[in-house]
Amino acid sequence: MDFQNLLMLAPLAGYTDLPFRSVVKGFGVDITVSEMISSHALVYNNTRTLKMIEKSQEEQPYSVQISGSKEAVIKQAVEILNTQEGIDIIDLNCGCPAPKVANHGNGSGLLKDLNLLVKIANLIKENAKTPYTSLKVRLGFDKKIPNELAQALKDVKSDFVVIHGRTRADGYKKERIDYDAIALIKAQVSLPVIANGEIDSASKAQEVLNHTGANGVMIGRAALSAPWIFWQIRNHTQEIPPIIKKELVLEHFQKMVEFYGQRGAIMFRKNLHAYAKGHEGASEFRNLINRLSDVELIKAHIGQFFSHHQMVMHNFPQLVHLNKRTS
Repeated sequence: MDFQNLLMLAPLAGYTDLPFRSVVKGFGVDITVSEMISSHALVYNNTRTLKMIEKSQEEQPYSVQISGSKEAVIKQAVEILNTQEGIDIIDLNCGCPAPKVANHGNGSGLLKDLNLLVKIANLIKENAKTPYTSLKVRLGFDKKIPNELAQALKDVKSDFVVIHGRTRADGYKKERIDYDAIALIKAQVSLPVIANGEIDSASKAQEVLNHTGANGVMIGRAALSAPWIFWQIRNHTQEIPPIIKKELVLEHFQKMVEFYGQRGAIMFRKNLHAYAKGHEGASEFRNLINRLSDVELIKAHIGQFFSHHQMVMHNFPQLVHLNKRTS
């Protein structure tokens, strides 16, 4: 895999499911990542959890992110993933700040025990049959520990690391992002480093790459309302790619219904909230959508709302070519 200028979609619980990932893949992202999967859930609630790691044909390379801190359970989870086709990367979550995850020593909780973090990352590498393994970390738990992290990463046998530029305590506070700390770690390790956090435009992505020396960027929240951000980064432009937003939203909605059935229509409400962001009448539209569950009715309102917000550009074949080249 070429780790230079790598573009990754971040795992976001409740958002980065198969329908959304397949939409984003059409805009040229290199690697898509599943929602975070609990290793415990994978081992003990296999059927439902395996549904979460299904991928579309276009997703390649495809990464499945797992969380956990119990070595025996992690090993069993990896063995289960080894039986699934189409997984190219197994990623260890060492950054989730959610209390129900971190307080049990999982996710960012692993940052309190770097020896265990290294042990589990290497356990995954030794047992995985996937071509690659990786890990995603924050800068620390309650305080930044970039130098300690760098030393620990020197012992990690994973193929690359994603670094989110905040501590667990920082949550998602914009002002707490620290690209200097990512640069400090990057300068000390031989692993390819992917920078993550507050990247919301093509210009910001280039700024972060230049500042940190990272091999690529991972983007999550910005992609929810603008999944074309990866196309913009790849093409060094702030222009909107050649799409009609209404058609994009309808395509995503259809994928949700196909994948989840009727429940997908209700689940799509949160996506519609993101897509409507910044549009005139967005609040009224959200309130309306929150009361609807009928597929055809929702589809009609999507068409009506977004038909007033077309984003039509030129050179559509370029987008198709980009998708073929990167998928």
